[in-house]
Amino acid sequence: MDFRSDNVTGAHPKVLEALVAANRDAVSSYGEDPISERVTRKLQAIFETDCAVFPVATGTAANVLALSSMTPPWGAIFCHEVSHIAVDECGAPEFFTGGAKLVTLGGKGGKIAAAEIEARGGAGKGVVHHVQPAAVSITQATEFGAVYRQEEIAAVGAACKRHGLRYHMDGARFANALVTLNRSPADLTWRAGVEALSFGATKNGALGVEAVILFDKTLTPEFELRRKRGGHLFSKMRYLSAQLEAYLEGDLWLANARHANAMAKRLAEGLARLPGSQLEYEVETNEIFVRLPEPAVAGLEREGFRFYRWDGAQLLRLVAAWNTPAAAVDAFLAAAKRLLAANAA
Repeated sequence: MDFRSDNVTGAHPKVLEALVAANRDAVSSYGEDPISERVTRKLQAIFETDCAVFPVATGTAANVLALSSMTPPWGAIFCHEVSHIAVDECGAPEFFTGGAKLVTLGGKGGKIAAAEIEARGGAGKGVVHHVQPAAVSITQATEFGAVYRQEEIAAVGAACKRHGLRYHMDGARFANALVTLNRSPADLTWRAGVEALSFGATKNGALGVEAVILFDKTLTPEFELRRKRGGHLFSKMRYLSAQLEAYLEGDLWLANARHANAMAKRLAEGLARLPGSQLEYEVETNEIFVRLPEPAVAGLEREGFRFYRWDGAQLLRLVAAWNTPAAAVDAFLAAAKRLLAANAA
């Protein structure tokens, strides 16, 4: 019963079936195959615009290739202090941009407020001694599972436009945010000013694929060169695209996200009813942050439940996935209830 991450799960059977099917015939390489072409058309239909689509193997690759196409080496990228690009990408954004600086901002639930961009977006502009404001990256859903509403995305986008900043969205859990908000993908991206999206799939049922979606196609020529130079142009692109095609077919990506969110809600509601349990953040997608007494935490670990101690102590991160069974959620809640009662006795 592993709640550490949505990365610990396997791939959806339909994704694996698609890979087997893609293996049957010889096709053109480097993304010129029929599957890749179909994926591009499908994502253009989903996002209701003529976007450019580039499958890549990892979320870090998606983020840094997009940002490096938007940011010069002397540029500043504004992002949240707990964002994946700031905390968990080992300096890859700085490396791939050739030296751009990540300027981290605070904000409740991992979200950046438009006011922060308004206040900082023009700082040092035109001053040769300073890095030059270049881009903003937000995460949807955030590292704490919070979601940006459409008006919040648009407000940040308006601030970007006023200050001449590029606008990127890390959408590793975009599907989870989308089903929570029940808005169109277009409303939550390019209509709100987003120019590039790292479209996640790996956490939500794929084997290992993301897509960079460029809503501003003027970024395409540089992106293509950076992708090749960075070692992320797959010769047998069909194996990435086949995963995406299965992921999108019949809205599997949305069904998977709805299930993950529903299991997280079931878990959060159960924890909220337990004396001695304290939810740290509102649960809006598939991540739960909860505080439990150390004896209960240690007891859960002894009983085989797996999760991350987020602050090294009693703040736990629990993540539900596309295939998390309700029985696993209920077993965790039953064990937590028993251990909390014993701790209170």
